[in-house]
Amino acid sequence: MGNRLSKIYTRTGDKGTTGLGDGTRIDKDALRVEVMGECDELNSAIGLILVHPLREGIREVLAEVQHTLFDLGGELCMPGYAAITDADVTRLETDLDGFNAELPPLKEFILPGGGPAAAACHLARTICRRAERHMVRLAREESVNPAGQSYLNRLSDLLFVLGRVLARDEGGSEVLWRNDRGRRRQPPAGDDA
Repeated sequence: MGNRLSKIYTRTGDKGTTGLGDGTRIDKDALRVEVMGECDELNSAIGLILVHPLREGIREVLAEVQHTLFDLGGELCMPGYAAITDADVTRLETDLDGFNAELPPLKEFILPGGGPAAAACHLARTICRRAERHMVRLAREESVNPAGQSYLNRLSDLLFVLGRVLARDEGGSEVLWRNDRGRRRQPPAGDDA
């Protein structure tokens, strides 16, 4: 492979447009570009998980996810091109089932946290959900590969499960949501109620 990025700046985007892979120029705030950016943000968030000490199986899965997210960004950059397949979705489901099998049943809602890597995983999950929501909107307006949308949906599930696994691996515990915190509502000042 030759020098793909021999020059980092081109000045072609200075007026608020960017080029897609097919040569089309669109506004930088177009929904397609937004979804591409969110996939990039998600990939970076997964990179933050990967800087923590992780067991090898988790590290391998997340590294593969990063590559697939890069493929998804490429797919979005070239309208009509499909890089993500049902096999990518199935691979996530297999990984998800494997990690979920080692967890106790979830009886309560959990809050993000439990340890540094677990918290990073929950942050990545929320970014993934945002990317998925915008992908759904994009699919209403333009043609997108349905497998890419399914991939994001399944990936957010996997990140939720990995957040639970990582909380245990880090020696922490899941932060359970409590609806019995005993908060008392204070009446507004001057209210006799």
